[in-house]
Amino acid sequence: MPPQEISVPPARRLPADARRALVYTVWDRRGGIDDYIPYALAGMREDIEHLLVVVNGELSDEGRALLEPVADEILVRENAGFDIWAHKAGLDHLGDRLADFDEVILTNDTWMGPVNPYRPVLERMAQQAVHFWGMTDHAREEPNPFTGEGVLHYHLQSFWIAARRELFLSTVWRDYWRELPEMPDYFDAVLKHETLFTHRLAAEGFVHGVAFSSEDYPTDHPALFNPDLLLDDGCPLIKRRPFFHYPPYMDRHAVIGREIARKVADRGYPMDVFWQNFARNVPPKVLNTNAGMLEVLTDDGRSYDPARPLRTLAALHIYYPEMTDELLDRIDTVPGPCDVVITTPDEQRAAAIRAVAERRPRADGSTEVRLVSNDGRDQSAFLIGCRDELLSGEYGLVVRLHSKKTPQDGFNVGRHFRDLQFRNLLDSPGYTANVFALFQREPGLGLVYPPMIHIGYPTLGRAWWANRKGAEDLCAQLGIRVPFDDVSPLAPYGGMFIARPEALRILVEHPWSYAQFGGAEAYQDGGLAHVLERLPSYAAGELGFHTRTVATRDHMSISHTALEYKLDQISATLPGYSVDAIHYLRGVGEVGEGRLIDFARMYLRMHRPGTGAALRRIAGRDTVLGRALRRLRRRAE
Repeated sequence: MPPQEISVPPARRLPADARRALVYTVWDRRGGIDDYIPYALAGMREDIEHLLVVVNGELSDEGRALLEPVADEILVRENAGFDIWAHKAGLDHLGDRLADFDEVILTNDTWMGPVNPYRPVLERMAQQAVHFWGMTDHAREEPNPFTGEGVLHYHLQSFWIAARRELFLSTVWRDYWRELPEMPDYFDAVLKHETLFTHRLAAEGFVHGVAFSSEDYPTDHPALFNPDLLLDDGCPLIKRRPFFHYPPYMDRHAVIGREIARKVADRGYPMDVFWQNFARNVPPKVLNTNAGMLEVLTDDGRSYDPARPLRTLAALHIYYPEMTDELLDRIDTVPGPCDVVITTPDEQRAAAIRAVAERRPRADGSTEVRLVSNDGRDQSAFLIGCRDELLSGEYGLVVRLHSKKTPQDGFNVGRHFRDLQFRNLLDSPGYTANVFALFQREPGLGLVYPPMIHIGYPTLGRAWWANRKGAEDLCAQLGIRVPFDDVSPLAPYGGMFIARPEALRILVEHPWSYAQFGGAEAYQDGGLAHVLERLPSYAAGELGFHTRTVATRDHMSISHTALEYKLDQISATLPGYSVDAIHYLRGVGEVGEGRLIDFARMYLRMHRPGTGAALRRIAGRDTVLGRALRRLRRRAE
């Protein structure tokens, strides 16, 4: 018998007294709820009759307390199937109650809002005679960019799908969700649902609409590539992805996160809520890059409000007493009241430092010199020697400096490293005032420090050095779950920064001992001091504090030109855009020492993937071929 034709009810506009249900799905690696979620839901309550939050995974008591004032129901389920299966669970949970509503909105936690009001969009779409609609869409692509073949169908993006009762009470709708396939990974969610949902329902005769069509924008994916234009047109929300997607890809498409964030702020969205989520959930260097969080400051001091001073603790570790005047000169640029605590490892140094400090009495604070162990050097001196002050609650900011010479690296390199730290943090009274003004402006700003040093040091591409495993282990111990940057961490190389003490609480509250740091032989990559040097932004991020890097105009003139030239030279023999060159090089793998066997490995990785592993297995066997391969490898090495 021929297949039975499905009778599709006509699409209708929503009545003026339409009742809406909303199913909102969320996943949090900590089982918590960041502030942007209740903010987003609270803004919708006037237009939503029933709001169900579906939590994938765990929900803490604190998270539940944030959701309960804005949700009618909270459903906690296993973390399986991404938001798609969470929507299915929410629909199943509502069951027959769906018939009480005119429209159900399926949405998730991948966006922030309201940046513009929701209601104008809801009212506009209510006047369209459709069966379902989306906030944004994605144009058809051929070939499918996910598979390299076939077609990526035009589709409404699944982060916001609103279905009318003529659809969600139909057998087509019921059968679609009943037959929903398993989705063990992200690409399953995209290829088995998001890119097929619109196409399949449209093929059955259901009519769809879109609030902000890609046809009206210069790219096929405006939610990612043109969020600023969407906001200009009244879109009430912004996708979070532009701030955590792979930075070279965003660079390739000239998506400028700093300008997007400014536009969000200009519309009155609370930026402490905005930055809290990203600080906790995005690798800090990725966020710093995508959001353009380097502040190039002037020395005019105009941004600082002297009526709102921040009492400051200057924590100085001085191993070289001859640098005491230089360090105190920097501290003299700090605006407002400032107490100075100087740590040093022995009484001889302490006496020399006190002599200098006594010649320079402070009118706006005290100066104390105290003895500490040199095990762990400036790191232990700060976390152990200054612990009481950091936890006292008396200080709005802490300036952390130490006497830095690095004589082992040569005079020029050591001088540049020292100047990079001192001048980019405390260059002049006007400049330092502008640094402090950043903290006045942003209550969620946890710390600032200079950009990564790259002149005179081979830091680019390897700044974790031997410290990553130790950092991972320590973060697990301390409960820091901010994702790690893959190549190099965002970190205060050199160990100097300006911070809110509360942003460092995880590191400061831990009961460190000098014995944990070890002696002089332990002060190297992989040792505790070098591990801790890389963690301040990750520790601050766990508490919701974000990081900015800061620099003088002179430093950026020097740094950018050098960096641009180096990148130009490295790119000379590589294909395409920077993102293409990066993928090529990462695919090739480690260059090693450029020996014959290294080039052979690179060739196999690129052109015969899997062959190298097979040869290694053969070489490990006690056979004629295995012995021959081992001899060949020894000759090549």
